[in-house]
Amino acid sequence: MNATSRIELPGANAVPSLITLQHFRDMPEALLAKGKLESAGIESVLADGNLVRMDWLLSNAIGGIRLQVDKQDLEPARVILDEPIPPEFSTNEMGENFVQPRCPRCCSLDIGFEKINRFWTYGLWLLLSFPIPIRKANWKCYTCGIEWVEQ
Repeated sequence: MNATSRIELPGANAVPSLITLQHFRDMPEALLAKGKLESAGIESVLADGNLVRMDWLLSNAIGGIRLQVDKQDLEPARVILDEPIPPEFSTNEMGENFVQPRCPRCCSLDIGFEKINRFWTYGLWLLLSFPIPIRKANWKCYTCGIEWVEQ
């Protein structure tokens, strides 16, 4: 082999053109969206994921974790991620339907369990230059903003 010869790989010229589909602040949420796309057969990439894993406080400064897909998969991926949350689903192991919890005020399914009080944690971080997580254990509705404790 001489110095001017090149090795051609099959498909080496096919460089995918990636487009950012969605931004995420936290890694678990980004991984769930990526997994949902991959289960539908759509390949995706999480850009800046390693940077956020190293220092999660940089997430807002860099624009969050970017979920990117190929240009031709943009519309099918958008449709998959915009699917509504199912109110219930069946589990094969238990043989019964799992009913999703709802917001007591607006009945939205867009709720989450919060373990850290972000207001006080970020406030102490600004004051002391390092975060001290202040714990809480309650549900929060991301639609209307109400917080409640499950009884």
